[in-house]
Amino acid sequence: MAIFDYIIPIALAAVALVLVAGLLNMWRAGSAEQASRSQMLMRWRVILQFVAILIIIAAFWFQGFRP
Repeated sequence: MAIFDYIIPIALAAVALVLVAGLLNMWRAGSAEQASRSQMLMRWRVILQFVAILIIIAAFWFQGFRP
C-alpha cells in the first residue's frame, strides 16, 4: 500500500527527532526540571519506536509477507 511509503519515514523521523531532543536536553541538564524533561522525552522515544515497529509490521502484513 502506498500509504506506508509516507507513514514509515514519518514515524522513523519522529523517533529520531525525539531521540536528538532528549540527548541534547541531557547534555545541558543542570536542573531537576531539565532532567525530568529528558526522562519524558526518552519515554516518548520508546512509545514512538513501538508505534513505528507496529507500522512496519502492518506494512509487511498488508503486502502479504507472512513468514
